[in-house]
Amino acid sequence: MPTPNLNELIDRLQGGSLVPYLGPGVLADVVHSDTGAPMPADSDSLILAMNGGQPMAPRLMWEFPRAAMNVELKRGRAAVNRFLTETYGDRGWSRAALHDWLAELKPAYVVDINRDTQLQESYATTPHLLVRGIARAGGTDYRFAIHQHDGSGYREVTQQEADAALPVLFKPMGSPLPEPTYIASDADYVDYITELMGGFAIPAFLKERRTGCQYLYLGLSLQRDTERMVMSDIVYSAGSPTGWALIPAPTDKERRFCARLGIEVVESDVADLLECAGAAGVAAA
Repeated sequence: MPTPNLNELIDRLQGGSLVPYLGPGVLADVVHSDTGAPMPADSDSLILAMNGGQPMAPRLMWEFPRAAMNVELKRGRAAVNRFLTETYGDRGWSRAALHDWLAELKPAYVVDINRDTQLQESYATTPHLLVRGIARAGGTDYRFAIHQHDGSGYREVTQQEADAALPVLFKPMGSPLPEPTYIASDADYVDYITELMGGFAIPAFLKERRTGCQYLYLGLSLQRDTERMVMSDIVYSAGSPTGWALIPAPTDKERRFCARLGIEVVESDVADLLECAGAAGVAAA
């Protein structure tokens, strides 16, 4: 079967047959209203922001979880969480063009591995379920928290209480709202991925919903093992093909990984998709 063009992928998104899977690149056009600085979203920019704008040792610069583990060991887990809450809880960020477009579509299921709140803001007046990852939590076998939004605010619910008919926003790496929770350091990821592989990091209703789903990967680099492991388990029981990844200049490593998971590479980026969709004012992703 030939790889669909961007217009066909847009039609599938609009028709609800593709699940958006959002990576850091969807936030590439977000800037702060006071400073004009871009939102730190990808691994390198997060490390620099966490370290006061200065690079860390080369072995720590490889990926954010490794750098966050170093900060946690020196200053405590609370220091990492405080940095993420201060960064993503700030209300001065501009809106991403991709999020404005998705806000019009209101997909029934979205996976977002970023820790910002823009996806949640897009559904601020729409009842939905928010599923976020948790790690190293006592008193539970599960590695998720579920909040149900009634169109005006959140309340925490159990798997059994959740209205599974509502749209689901799955943010496995967490967010500041309604209260902060994050997967950030190596220790967080080890705990979370272990339970994700064991089936304890995704609610039963979401396991059912994801069966047979196909995904459109947007703004996601697939070069780092941590993000690859998380993604592989989140899309377990996907359809065939698993989906399509917009990667403008894919590496051989990314091509091999995608081929192994049944993901077709489309050499385009988020800006190309939005241009085809007719979105205005799109910055290059």
